[in-house]
Amino acid sequence: MNNLIHYMNLHPEPFHKIKYKQKDIELRLLDEKRQMIQVGDFIKFTNTENSECKLSAVVVALHKFPSFDKLYESLSLLRCGYTIDNINQASSADMDVYYPKEKQQEYGVVGIEIRVL
Repeated sequence: MNNLIHYMNLHPEPFHKIKYKQKDIELRLLDEKRQMIQVGDFIKFTNTENSECKLSAVVVALHKFPSFDKLYESLSLLRCGYTIDNINQASSADMDVYYPKEKQQEYGVVGIEIRVL
């Protein structure tokens, strides 16, 4: 089995949360590009504000759902980047800014569980 390398850009906040192990599930639309990801594949993340900042991770699990509403009901949001201080404000509507409901219905969503290398 050949493990693929996928490339993803991240804003500085989620980039640093992954880097410092405060987040180990990255949330994405399950579009054609993300449907290719499999357990065991590698992801190379690049910080959108400093392309010299990169980190590598391996995919350890894929959590697929029909919408972010269902994902937010099922996964530990602390593992998705929320903190004890802001967990009460966590809302799946936060993801609608990036991925409209129509796209969620069309493709579904995925929580990509990773381990930083």
